[in-house]
Amino acid sequence: MLYAQDKGTYYVQLEDDVVAKANYYDAMKTYVTEQASKPWLFLEFSQLGFIGKMFRTHDLPMIAEFFLMFHKDKPIDWLLDHILWVKVCNPEKDAKHCNAQKALLKHRYRPSLFQHVGLHSSLPGKLQRLKDKDFGKQTLFQAHNNPASELSSSLKHYQQHSLDRAYQGQDFFWALTPIQGDYILFHFPQPIHLSAFLFRSGNIETSGDKFYNTTVEVLPSNVSKLCVCVCVCVCVRVHVCMHECSVIP
Repeated sequence: MLYAQDKGTYYVQLEDDVVAKANYYDAMKTYVTEQASKPWLFLEFSQLGFIGKMFRTHDLPMIAEFFLMFHKDKPIDWLLDHILWVKVCNPEKDAKHCNAQKALLKHRYRPSLFQHVGLHSSLPGKLQRLKDKDFGKQTLFQAHNNPASELSSSLKHYQQHSLDRAYQGQDFFWALTPIQGDYILFHFPQPIHLSAFLFRSGNIETSGDKFYNTTVEVLPSNVSKLCVCVCVCVCVRVHVCMHECSVIP
């Protein structure tokens, strides 16, 4: 936090085990512009812990110093609430008055823009299984308009999550236990101009179900037909979720 104190106007605290909603940056920028004239200490873009908290950078030295003094005694998100208590709560007033004063210094954006997906807590020996209910459902796939193609694969799809439905933009592809040498083949009857392709595996709900080593091969257009082959080399998970296994013209 101290490093960022002179790097910009605002500072946002995130962690490495969160997922974000689409267009989260634009939503945050719009909200902070709306709240710019108000005397808040921080804005909340997630209700869990210390995730998604935005501060003005000129407040960071005071906040960081408070954390440095007491971080061994309590989790940071607890200390953040204590800062509010120190700043605005009067010991001669009741809890209702204290909470009302603290609410003036923290403003909450809804729906939440970040969701915690890890299990580790800052408290020793504790697993953090809480989820932000205000985050809602995350989109599990993004449909594309793909060129006509004949599809084939050695992978057996799980339930209704077939390769055909994924290619048509109706679902994601979810297959059962792949092994070395399994493949997914896109066969184009006529050569096409291929400017890009997107290969993505895993999603927010099953983040461990993904390809760990794959090879994408494209047959050049100087032959009569064009193929794109995705070969599965190594995978260590029971299920594989592949989003947008598609070719974008």
